[in-house]
Amino acid sequence: MIVIGITGSIGMGKSTAAEMLREMGVPVHDADAAVHALLAPDGGGVAAVGDKFPQALRTAADGKPYIDRPTLGQIVFGNPAQKKELEKILHPLVWKESESFLAEMKKKGHPLAVLDVPLLFETGEEKRVDVVLCISAAKELQQQRVLARPGMTREKFNRIVAGQMPDAEKRKRADHVIETDNGIEDTRRQLKRVISKILSPAAPPSGPPPRAP
Repeated sequence: MIVIGITGSIGMGKSTAAEMLREMGVPVHDADAAVHALLAPDGGGVAAVGDKFPQALRTAADGKPYIDRPTLGQIVFGNPAQKKELEKILHPLVWKESESFLAEMKKKGHPLAVLDVPLLFETGEEKRVDVVLCISAAKELQQQRVLARPGMTREKFNRIVAGQMPDAEKRKRADHVIETDNGIEDTRRQLKRVISKILSPAAPPSGPPPRAP
């Protein structure tokens, strides 16, 4: 089974691309969704995160504890030390879950499986995959998409981008680049073409050249 890592900075269209892969029949493990589940009531990360960040610990109507993600975000956002402590708790849990996912998909006979990891390169997760897809878009379009999100400000956007590897570097390090500038159907065509190449061992990596600064 070939393991594909899919990554991309905020607002590049990574989640949309991952959903397209699911529609194409490729199983996808979403690291962000895994974190949300870990912090929800009955989540496997609630106890450890609650011990470390009690300000974010809440109790649901049914009495089950959970982590309030907006509060947690306020605590760690812009605080590298606190963020690192949180990652020390969550990353091993997500890693274990993704390993179980890959084992299950391999057992089911899938030729491909995807790990959707926003910080794939930043966390060294690219070592776990066979092929890396970078989802990319022009900086202006990225900014336009993100600033349209509820509660997003230009300052917050800039801080998020500053905490991620530059898009140009991700494009350089990826095996394939998918550009989402030209809409849904164009993105889908690119993905289908890349998946076809990945399934053909003799096919070389593909993707646009590095985007001009």
